[in-house]
Amino acid sequence: MTAFRIAGLACALGVANVFAQEADPAVARNLAATCAACHGTNGASLTALPSLAGMSREEMVAKLREYKAGTRQGTLMPQLAKGYADDQIELAARWFAAQPPPRR
Repeated sequence: MTAFRIAGLACALGVANVFAQEADPAVARNLAATCAACHGTNGASLTALPSLAGMSREEMVAKLREYKAGTRQGTLMPQLAKGYADDQIELAARWFAAQPPPRR
């Protein structure tokens, strides 16, 4: 393979990787919707469970990673968090951080 072909292939792979990393907003919203039963629509909890809406991305990612690793106690969250890939956790955390916190 010539150097030109190798460079072209590397460039094409790099461009494909950039497109693959751009998140579809519907994917983040759909991931977040799986949390609604416990944490409320759009993350605005109406129960004693914490609201996720308006929580910082960093805080949510940290907590979910702790649940996933088994270092944070919880009833359902440790099991649920294990089902999410790191990029899914990041997408959901960004989505919830962008939601307005609930008014109490």
